[in-house]
Amino acid sequence: MANNCIFKIQDKVATISINRPPMNALNRETLLELESILKDAEKNENIRVLVLTGTGEKMFSAGADISEFGEMADRERAKINIQRIHEFFNRIELFPKPVIACVNGKAFGGGNELQMACHLAIAADSAEFALPEVRLGIMPGYGGTQRLPMLIGKRRALELMISGERISAQKALEYGLINKVAPQEKLIEETLEWARQIADGPPLALSGILDSVNRGIDLPINQGIGIEIENMATVSASQDAIEGVTAFFTKRKAEFKGK
Repeated sequence: MANNCIFKIQDKVATISINRPPMNALNRETLLELESILKDAEKNENIRVLVLTGTGEKMFSAGADISEFGEMADRERAKINIQRIHEFFNRIELFPKPVIACVNGKAFGGGNELQMACHLAIAADSAEFALPEVRLGIMPGYGGTQRLPMLIGKRRALELMISGERISAQKALEYGLINKVAPQEKLIEETLEWARQIADGPPLALSGILDSVNRGIDLPINQGIGIEIENMATVSASQDAIEGVTAFFTKRKAEFKGK
């Protein structure tokens, strides 16, 4: 039974809240709970969109639990632990349903890297972002050195990682680190409204888009287009495609079934 995460489903949207106040740190137990929830959510046909957030208004997640840092002193053990965490973050990035990071407060270190692994991100206007590991004599190790340059560009990413500097939600929006900013008091409301709009869309098409982008982004364009063609052929032959076209011509709202 989950102890460090709160899981709710409403209107085809699943909300996962990291619940380890005050820092919402990602210890081993929390990561295992998140992994278990993801596995269940992937199979659950009543879930079309996931929202990942933290409890409270001050901290999305401070990242790795410092109390577990002692295990990292052994190089080989550290590699095994880090690899497992990367596998989990990759699972989020490659998840076949849209995952929205709802950044309710500070997203530091692994917490920032966690929101980067999500497909979309919205943040409270009071949120802050940082990869401050260098100030502890270490470096980002949960994908930050790879995902941050892809999201905001190499030079900006290097500046933030080398300095450990914090940036505001507005600056994160300007840089392209997140998609939207909302007032703190309206963050959950606006996030769930956004999630429900996406959840009303065709699941197979959404999955095809995610798969095409995630698998094609690092490939030569001709190979990426090959992935797109395969996904487009599958989606075009679906019942949802027929429903979407029919609804368009009959001027009614489409009801997608994921078939």
